Amino acid sequence: MRAHAVTVNGRSYRRPAKPLVVVCVDGCEPAYLDEALAAGVMPYMASVRATGTYRLADCVMPSFTNPNNLSIVTGAPPSVHGICGNYFYDPDAGVEVMMNDPKYLRADTILAALAAAGARVAVVTAKDKLRRLLGHGLRGICFSSEKADETTVEEHGIDGVPAMVGRPLPSVYSADLSEFVFAAGAALMERVRPDVLYLSTTDYVQHKHAPGTPEANAFYRMLDGYLGRLSAAGAAIALTADHGMNGKTDAAGAPQIVFLQDTLDAWLGAGVARVILPITDPYVVHHGALGSFATIYLPRGAAVADARARLQAVAGVELVLDRGDACARFELPPDRMGDLVAIARRDVVLGTSASRHDLSGLDAPLRSHGGLSEQRVPFVIDRPTGLPDRPLRNYDLFDVALNR
Repeated sequence: MRAHAVTVNGRSYRRPAKPLVVVCVDGCEPAYLDEALAAGVMPYMASVRATGTYRLADCVMPSFTNPNNLSIVTGAPPSVHGICGNYFYDPDAGVEVMMNDPKYLRADTILAALAAAGARVAVVTAKDKLRRLLGHGLRGICFSSEKADETTVEEHGIDGVPAMVGRPLPSVYSADLSEFVFAAGAALMERVRPDVLYLSTTDYVQHKHAPGTPEANAFYRMLDGYLGRLSAAGAAIALTADHGMNGKTDAAGAPQIVFLQDTLDAWLGAGVARVILPITDPYVVHHGALGSFATIYLPRGAAVADARARLQAVAGVELVLDRGDACARFELPPDRMGDLVAIARRDVVLGTSASRHDLSGLDAPLRSHGGLSEQRVPFVIDRPTGLPDRPLRNYDLFDVALNR
């Protein structure tokens, strides 16, 4: 017997009455939609803004890809699901590791629960770093654009994806990677017709192009076309983002970077403290592993309050909190955070040491994310939902889309 609702991480979710497409647009600073709508390149989104639910929400901190995608699909903050970055320091093993293995996930997903209750669920993500996390425990279809040519029925629930989509395998550093996500989603909706379809893009365009530029508007024109196509196929549409995006340069276009490891080495001695940048992942060409959030491990017995005060006084640093305050304020797992959390101001990024960041791949002024300045994201549903005028989080999206 198919369940009519599932309970996941303390929240109940109804099975959709019609196919539901949930879209996470990576790096979608609200200004991207504002500028594209003003330019008239998003007619579908314009109709939703006029007749549906068109709000803003806050993403979770740090404002990076993995924590927020997992918050969206679990309906919970990182303190519950455990994914607090793309990268973290495992103090038990004494190593820095990518947090893309499902063993680091501490909560069930709405996707897996709906599939277990009998719903047909499909997931398409741009980069493979997210696939295993999003697909954890899922009986359904789950694959990435990046490795769409490697899909098998046994591992991904589907094979022959490039032929189904009718597009060549895209470069991981291209807008095509996201378009492949949408094209695959549209093909799945028209052929397989899942009850729930989760689509997650890449922020390659947003890292390179500011809102309102021709390249950005072209991307959102493409996105809008696929949303219209999915809607025409009879699907309901819900859209949010994992984080925003801001320029991190001075007036001349030069990157503004605070190298925290160099700073701490000068104060405490080389290698005494350890700076972890949770933005770090295998795809660093467009941001050089530079984001606006860092966590810092101090030597045992160090005066945490003194280090916090000194870092807070560094130009370009917006906020420094100790572990307890940071985890309470941002709903983070304490065992995966350092002694301090540092957040840069809107136009600044944080690095480790100058010698460890290769910026040679940057061919546009640096744009990045991770801080409080990138928390505001769109929250869009293609119908009125009667939401009260209260603060929203991006991880409320499934709740609103399925229950209102």
